[in-house]
Amino acid sequence: MAKIISVTNQKGGVGKTTTAINLSTYLVKMGKKVLIVDLDTQGNATTGLGVKRSLLNHCIYDVLVNQSKVDQVLLATAVEGLFIVPSTIELAGAEVELVNLEQREYQLKNALKEVENKFDYIILDCPPSLGIITINALCASNSVIIPLQCEYYALEGLTALLNTLTLVQRRYNKDLKIEGILLTMYDSHTSLSHQVSGEVINYFKNQVFKTIIPRNVRLSEAPSYGKAILHYDPSCKGANAYHSLAKEIIANE
Repeated sequence: MAKIISVTNQKGGVGKTTTAINLSTYLVKMGKKVLIVDLDTQGNATTGLGVKRSLLNHCIYDVLVNQSKVDQVLLATAVEGLFIVPSTIELAGAEVELVNLEQREYQLKNALKEVENKFDYIILDCPPSLGIITINALCASNSVIIPLQCEYYALEGLTALLNTLTLVQRRYNKDLKIEGILLTMYDSHTSLSHQVSGEVINYFKNQVFKTIIPRNVRLSEAPSYGKAILHYDPSCKGANAYHSLAKEIIANE
């Protein structure tokens, strides 16, 4: 049975997709079979793994709204053992169309039941919002990774996200846990990064991953080549950090 993990934060630009892609790739490197589900209309996880969105006939929209089977939509990536359910611009209409469906919060959970036994991990790359698609992801998940940028405004958005998680736990998914808060874009040369990371670690303690993702140019460059950092520059600091994160995730099993 797959462990299903949402990578979520309603704030954009905090490293959700970077984390989904690179964590998944290193989990595969460590012998796991992984499925990424791209739940963002921008489709960055899809293109970041070298999939051309313009050539797609089906995507996650068909699973959520048209009840297509996940097996009919998922694609093998260039990384052996890593698969993706892609996203296209069609997904933009899903928020409105899901509203009228019965059990709308559980569309993704029910769809993933068909493939849970085929993977070790299913990683859900969530959109930068707390709408119905993110709620679907949280209802389907065992746990949540919260990427948190080491900047001032990041802490403000964290409260709203934690309130949403509590609401989902109470109403829809009592077993949902926080896998960990992941500090991202850490710049060791700035006092702000030190301050923000210190406050988060002091307040959330064991809920914060030991791994910290540094601000790293190579991590930013890799998606433009349709590659994960493991296959773009495996010796850079960003690559080492995501390898370390994958080890933490597996150790938490």
